Amino acid sequence: MMLSDLPQTDIDIFSEDTMRDPAPVWAEIRELGSVVFLSRWDTWIVTRYDEVREVLTDWQTFTSAKGTVFSDEMSAMLGETPLTTDPPLHDTLRGVLSEKLAPRALRKLNAPIVDRADELIAEAVAAGSFEGMESLCKRLPVDIVADLIGLPVEGREILLPGAEAFFTTFGPYDDRLLALMPSIEEFVAYMGRVTSRDVLAPGSWGTAILDAVDAGVIGEEHAIPLMSAYLIAGMDTTVHSLGFYLTNLAENPAAWAALKKDPTLIGSGFEETLRLGTPVQLSYRVTTRQVELGGHTIPEGKRILLCNAAANRDPRHYDDPDTFDIHRNPVDHLTLGYGTHGCAGQGLARLEARALITALLERVDSIELTGPVERQSHVPGFAGIRRLPLSLTTA
Repeated sequence: MMLSDLPQTDIDIFSEDTMRDPAPVWAEIRELGSVVFLSRWDTWIVTRYDEVREVLTDWQTFTSAKGTVFSDEMSAMLGETPLTTDPPLHDTLRGVLSEKLAPRALRKLNAPIVDRADELIAEAVAAGSFEGMESLCKRLPVDIVADLIGLPVEGREILLPGAEAFFTTFGPYDDRLLALMPSIEEFVAYMGRVTSRDVLAPGSWGTAILDAVDAGVIGEEHAIPLMSAYLIAGMDTTVHSLGFYLTNLAENPAAWAALKKDPTLIGSGFEETLRLGTPVQLSYRVTTRQVELGGHTIPEGKRILLCNAAANRDPRHYDDPDTFDIHRNPVDHLTLGYGTHGCAGQGLARLEARALITALLERVDSIELTGPVERQSHVPGFAGIRRLPLSLTTA
């Protein structure tokens, strides 16, 4: 099939307007075809659920090892992590912390996460009205993940800006990325200072990674990228998923009432939030051979964009896909990846969400917005919330 036979569009998927309200753009591209050529960026985008899942399942054909972000410059900078490698190296790197992330180990983390969530909700209740991202959504994941890695408390204020800056690599190598390079450089320098054994907390995930280096399981060059990868993935995506969950509850009083009546719906509500919100809107692969996808031929060696966010709203897979349905429980969403490269820390994210919403339900009668929700728009390929003004009412 010739390129001219492919559906094409010149839509700028990385513009601030797109990222401020991406769903309509993804819907427009999704309806053009299962695989669409982006003429502005000389690449292919896949937006329908079945095809995105097919790509995520077949790492042999759609490799992560040749680039999981948009530009070659940034791909080279990210180093080898579970995100940027394929088996067998991927499995070796992921295996370093597999026991720490197993269900039995996560159950031991539940109590301190619950305690921290309860403290934060108590502070929010006392304030009455507050900015939800700064007061709740940013504080819980950053505290938890930094503690698990074993980082000192001093200096943590650079972690979240650095993680956010790293997600800019999902877009083109342009002025927006260059403007955030100082934050990336500060993050890298910080990690270089705090990831030695004499700084990391004993028994932490960080020391477990250093143990793997000492045992010859992984190379020394993998240690800091691996710690950084778990930090970045464990902070920013969870931060904004929590923000989306609180937004969904504040905007949908019926969903809040359903949760109050039946708290077992917390998990279903979080899965639905992940499906609709999809913080990491785009992921990337490179073809290792010429391949047929959705009836179209993609040559070998081509970078393709997987629009997980569009797949999560594909009406071919989900009924009424743009509606928040707290009873839906869409556990097959693609927000956290699928298959070999499924998110290693997804169990931890679910623990944090359950703890925060449980504490909210126990202390609060109603949750309301006190102003407009300001969506993040400056990070290409990433959806988040910049400002979330909330008010809580108790009995």
